[in-house]
Amino acid sequence: MKKFISLEFLFTLLLLFTLINLSAQEGASYENGKKYILGGLEVTGLQSYNEQTVKTYTGLRVGQPITVPGDQISAVINKLWSLELFTNIDFFITNVEGEKIFLELVINERPTLSKVTVYGVKKRKVDEILKDTDLKKGKKITESLIANTKNYLQNKYKKQGYLNAKVNIATAKDTVDTNTRSMVVNVKKGDKVKINDIVFEGNEKLPAKKLRKALKKTKKRQFGRFWKKSKYIQDDYDNDLDLLVDKYAENGYRDARVLSDTIVNVDENNIDIKIKVEEGNKYYFGDIDFVGNSVYTDRQLNSFLRIKKGSTYNGVLLRKRIADDSKPDAEDITSAYQNNGYLFSSINPVEVSAENDTINFEIRIIEGKETFLDHVTVTGNEKTNDHVIFRELRTRPGQKYNKSDIIRSIRELGQLGYFDAEQIKPDIQNPNPNEGTVDLAYSLVESGSSQIELQGGYGGGGFIGTLGLSFSNFSIGNILKGEAYKPVPMGDGQTFALRLQASRTFRVYSLNFSEPWLGGKKPVRFNLSVSRTQQFGVTRDNRGRFQPNKEQQFSITGATLGLAKRVQWPDDFFTISHSLGYQLYDFRNYNIGLFNFGNGKSNSIAYTLGISRNATSGGRIFPRGGSNFEITAKFTPPYSLFSDKDFESLRDRSEELNIKRSTLQQGETLSAEESAELENSDQERFRWLEYYKLKFKGDWYTTLVGSADKSLVLRTNVEFGFLGNYNNDVGDVPFERFFVGGDGLGNFTLDGRDIIQLRGYENQSLTPVDELTGQQEGGLIYNKFSVELRYPLTLKPSASIYGLAFLEGGNAFNNFQEFNPFQIKRSAGVGIRIFMPAFGLLGIDFGYGFDEDLRPQSIGNGPSGWQTHFIIGQQF
Repeated sequence: MKKFISLEFLFTLLLLFTLINLSAQEGASYENGKKYILGGLEVTGLQSYNEQTVKTYTGLRVGQPITVPGDQISAVINKLWSLELFTNIDFFITNVEGEKIFLELVINERPTLSKVTVYGVKKRKVDEILKDTDLKKGKKITESLIANTKNYLQNKYKKQGYLNAKVNIATAKDTVDTNTRSMVVNVKKGDKVKINDIVFEGNEKLPAKKLRKALKKTKKRQFGRFWKKSKYIQDDYDNDLDLLVDKYAENGYRDARVLSDTIVNVDENNIDIKIKVEEGNKYYFGDIDFVGNSVYTDRQLNSFLRIKKGSTYNGVLLRKRIADDSKPDAEDITSAYQNNGYLFSSINPVEVSAENDTINFEIRIIEGKETFLDHVTVTGNEKTNDHVIFRELRTRPGQKYNKSDIIRSIRELGQLGYFDAEQIKPDIQNPNPNEGTVDLAYSLVESGSSQIELQGGYGGGGFIGTLGLSFSNFSIGNILKGEAYKPVPMGDGQTFALRLQASRTFRVYSLNFSEPWLGGKKPVRFNLSVSRTQQFGVTRDNRGRFQPNKEQQFSITGATLGLAKRVQWPDDFFTISHSLGYQLYDFRNYNIGLFNFGNGKSNSIAYTLGISRNATSGGRIFPRGGSNFEITAKFTPPYSLFSDKDFESLRDRSEELNIKRSTLQQGETLSAEESAELENSDQERFRWLEYYKLKFKGDWYTTLVGSADKSLVLRTNVEFGFLGNYNNDVGDVPFERFFVGGDGLGNFTLDGRDIIQLRGYENQSLTPVDELTGQQEGGLIYNKFSVELRYPLTLKPSASIYGLAFLEGGNAFNNFQEFNPFQIKRSAGVGIRIFMPAFGLLGIDFGYGFDEDLRPQSIGNGPSGWQTHFIIGQQF
């Protein structure tokens, strides 16, 4: 049987031996131990680790000198403990043969984690918890692992307002594998603790109500306030304490501070907060002198600072007027220098004296060297070609550094729609204050720029389906290169769109191509579009069902060429556009009463002049500021001025026959001769259409509250349109009219009409009735007003989602004499929008119309009531 001698017994023998032989062995000590040759090393107690691996890790080799006891043994033990893989580590002497010593290393391994079960949280949150706490299969279970996991989770939920959160962790032996244990994490979050009251002590100069208002996210419970939560969140509370001090600084109390803050438990789910403040004295601004400035005069700097001597001291305002970090385009002194090339400038306000209640300042300025851009690069554009990006940038190598140019470049890249506007990041690299140079790198994240439009709805007598393919980053130059089809040639910033609308009685085919930089050197947009529309009549079959009648047909064939140029005056947000279009209206036995003639053709050649200004900011999908307006004027030649036709007689006869038709009894019709005369008179009047059409649309965006990714935005919209004629004898054309009401989707635009959205009413139900025909033939004038409150739920590249609430009002009229901009049909409601790159904008609105619509069957039936509108493939 093998005999074991413990280290403790050996130490005792060595100590006695040292004491007995102290005089004979001068200089020997306990710490030095006795030197041996390691004859062998055995490792026992292992369950999952290889013995040779452990031996190698100890660094001990058979045949090497070793002192027992000594630092080598201690170092091995410490080294093994540092792995946190074992619960016990011991060395034993198994044998001593002369100068050789044989050791045994006894190890007890820590158990390994086999699985983790988490209770008390939502299933979708479990993976996040396991990742954050690093609880994964194969992890060694230690006391620190359990303690750290427990503390992390409890602190995590306390920061979220669950002050009573409790976490219990238990482990149990798992028989599935050797030396493994399963873990159960039981989370009891409880309810979020709410703030019952916020009490201030020491405040004499500012009332408690004003101080509570300064706490932006820490609010006490108050009946009726649903837009601000009263839950206690530690991080929010800590930030609000800083805002509390800022509130005093805004009112002149620069020395104000929070002496203490105490949380008092009212009950399990409610607390009181007691905040003790020291206000100090009220101060005023004295002299403010500028030191070190040469680029700007004192007068110019004062125009940025806008603080007068004798005004109440406001430390927050002073900081913002020097450097306002809350706005990228703030009008402060730092921005003024950076917009003028002085990136390395430094502006520091210094209190030079305080006389009684007046504080004198020096604004000390180190202007630094004028800075120029050395290199400008872009990264992240895997599909979009570099030249498409660089032509939109306002920052070029060799140019003077200008912060406003960087902001404008970010906006222009966001407006392209090819990149996630929320992730466009300019990075200042390699700053060299001595040389006055800096590199600028734009980091981009591409988003889908192609869209599929799938749309369905009822209109025009049946179900209408729409299929659209839109490629907004197309490359026609690579259309013959097979390797470029991924799935289509992309990267040159061109737009190519195909669209098909169809029902049993209605078809529309359209193709659109545009090049935003014609010639590649200037921002001149070229646009070409062709379209074909067919509308069939309907008849009843033997079973009484409506069937399309292709012998009754109305079609429009059209083509438009356009040029639009970005101009520099009044500013470079303006665009002037020109387009020339031709439409052929072809009637074949289409006597359904919608138009006064059922056979023949009408022609339209129209020139359109447009002036627009798009200065929105914050992204194309969710703008947060700026405005966007457009004015268009569409004209046809005044053909009647060069014609010898008696249009007055034609018009009078047409009106006479229309009046007669409207007075006929049920079952009676005009004679064949009268019907032919009515048709021929109208066809002669409208063989060549002559009209002018004016439209205005404006949108304004204002961020009311919030940060960059969580902003409450107000959108204000105004629209107006008017369709007129040159010659009253010819009259107003039956095409190009305004149809108001509903979701605004162009499901039934067979005659060039404008579909105007006004939620809360059925589609086109706010179109006035013509007095002669008794039909809704479209308005000649309309106006619309709307306001929307928008709030983003997420603005990620995969899907941008925001909710909205709206108020709208609008109406359409037959003529200018009836027009009253204040006689509007009102509505209100809520909705949600989801933008996905592959499908465009999707949404749903629930609108309530407060007034009755203009359809004859609706008169006297009261308000329109609740209407549901689906928004597919359209942004407004």
